[in-house]
Amino acid sequence: MRVERSKIDGVLLFIPTPHRDDRGLFTRTFDTAAAEESGLDPARFVQDSQSRSRRGTVRGMHGRAGRGEAKLVRCARGAVHDVLVDARPGSPTFGEQTSVLLDDESFVTLYVPPGLLHGFQALTEQTDVCYRIDREHDPAEDLSVRYDDPGLGIHWPLPVSAISERDLSAGSWAQLRDRLCRPDAME
Repeated sequence: MRVERSKIDGVLLFIPTPHRDDRGLFTRTFDTAAAEESGLDPARFVQDSQSRSRRGTVRGMHGRAGRGEAKLVRCARGAVHDVLVDARPGSPTFGEQTSVLLDDESFVTLYVPPGLLHGFQALTEQTDVCYRIDREHDPAEDLSVRYDDPGLGIHWPLPVSAISERDLSAGSWAQLRDRLCRPDAME
């Protein structure tokens, strides 16, 4: 398994080598040694979750206040356009965004460090995304920015066909940025 670093500080891509033959394929989707060599503690990840979305659906942009939340994200079926925004005020890449294609052909796993906003758009008719998360969910710590906020200018490759009411009512990047950068910001 190869590991690549993203332009956003702390973001990693775990890239396996699927073995293909006339039966299909076999690949590792997680490797403890590769995680440890990259500075991650695999035992920290306490919850596995999965979402299923139809083509054009956007989920995001979500984050966590407090200590944040680290995630390992992969697409088990179909393909997604996955987007990250650095929402860590002290980070050298604060406010920057990056995107990556996650799909069921390359099996890349994306490591999302605490303090980033995360979202994706389903690119296929049925898309399953798997998350391995390092903290139990606490709704009181949820952060969100509207998926089409002009302050972020995220380019979604398809017209948005579905989005939750929660995501439609999310605030702006400017509001979150101001909140995070206040001297009395949430720890």
